[in-house]
Formats: sequence, C-alpha cells, structure tokens
Amino acid sequence: MSLTATPVSLPSPLDASYDDLVTRLVKHGYQPGPVLTETGLPAHARRQLFFLLGYLAKADGRVTEKDIGYAESLIRALTLTPGQRKRAIKRFQQGKQCSQLSRWQAWRLRLNWRWRPEAVMVIALCLCHGAQLQGLPSKQRRHRCEDAVDALGLDAGLVAEVLESYSNQGGQQNAERFPPPQTYQDACRILGVGRRDSLTLIKQTYRKQVSRCHPDKLARDLPPRELAYAKERLLRYQQAWEVVQRYHRHQAEQK
Repeated sequence: MSLTATPVSLPSPLDASYDDLVTRLVKHGYQPGPVLTETGLPAHARRQLFFLLGYLAKADGRVTEKDIGYAESLIRALTLTPGQRKRAIKRFQQGKQCSQLSRWQAWRLRLNWRWRPEAVMVIALCLCHGAQLQGLPSKQRRHRCEDAVDALGLDAGLVAEVLESYSNQGGQQNAERFPPPQTYQDACRILGVGRRDSLTLIKQTYRKQVSRCHPDKLARDLPPRELAYAKERLLRYQQAWEVVQRYHRHQAEQK
C-alpha cells in the first residue's frame, strides 16, 4: 500500500488536501515538522493539536522524553512566540489530564474544513506520527490515536492506513533492524536502559517493552506487516534480555 493513495473515505473537501499533505510528508522523509512549517496552523487548530498530543502521550500512563521532544519540535516548526509556546504547553498539559475525549472538543476545527481543509489533516498526520514515536504503538496508544482522529470527525481507519504506510516505507522512528546484540552495551541500548542501571530496573523495563509488542497484547485487526514487525521487536528484546542475564550471572560468579 502507498501512502500517496487516498485512504479510507474522507469528507469532501479533505480528499485533495490529504493527497497534497502526504506527498509533502514523503518528500520530507516522513517528518511532519517541515510539513507543519510549510502549511502552518491557525490558532484554534494549534490548540487542538497540542491538546490531542498531550492526550496521546499519556496513553501508557507515563509521558516519555520522546513525546515531550516531539511536541517541542512541532512548536519550533510553527515558530511560535514565547506567549504562544506557553499556551501550547498548557494545552499539552491539559490533554495529559484528559482520560476520555468527546466530540465537542473538536467541533470548531470541523467547522473550518471549508476554509482550511488541510488543518484537520495536518493534525491527524501529526497524531499518527506521534503514535509511533516508540516504534510499533501499544494497544492503548493506538486506541488513543484512533479516538483523537475520530474526535476530529475523521474515519479512525485512517490511523491504520498511515501507520501501515510508515512501516512499509521505513517511516517508523525505531524501525531500524539491529543484528542480535553482541555486547552488554548493545543489549542495554535495545532495551532502552543505561549500563549502570540495576538488574531490577532492567527487568522491569524489559517486561514493559515486551508487553508493548507481544501478539497477545496487540489489536486483533493489526495488519500482517505490523504484526510481523511486532514479532521481530519481541525477539530482539528477548535476545537482549538473555545477554543481560548472562552478563549479570558472570558478574556474580566473579565475586
């Protein structure tokens, strides 16, 4: 499937806008920041964007540095003034505190489709990119992204279309295929921990990483390519954990 093809049914004036935006997205290496710089967003759309990014970031219970860094990168792409930046951060914080979206939260944006049809699509694409910051999104993160896209008045199936295209085209941030870890440092990098972290903390992180990509934890309608990617990640985490265990057993034997 190509991202340049119009996905699930979109409201009519959004079809042409979608095609234009995804062409820009591919041109910029699947990075939404340059697209945002080129298109811009009206003030009310910025408020929606950062609120929904905050809502998405809290999907797994903890907002990560990548989520914060991504929001900051979009603030820079929009060249916001200090006052506008402060308001964007406030909306992000408000989104973090939201546990469930309602359709009225996006009503104003939907009313502006006629005049700025690209705004709603820009937000949707930014959300889809944010969903896969950690690689294959967890079930909770994917569901929150779908909820946000639905709140914008779009078909939630758009999320599956875009995420599959990211996977197909190598757009996912963490989709690099690493060989099996050969050293303790390699294993720690794969698991996302530091070399000096305790074994207890590494084990907790390993279990969390596995829970994010275990087939039993993923959506049942996950596209085959995304499922294969999840299995690949699961294997990589298991290999890294084996290296960590061997290293700590060796350290214990040396004492």
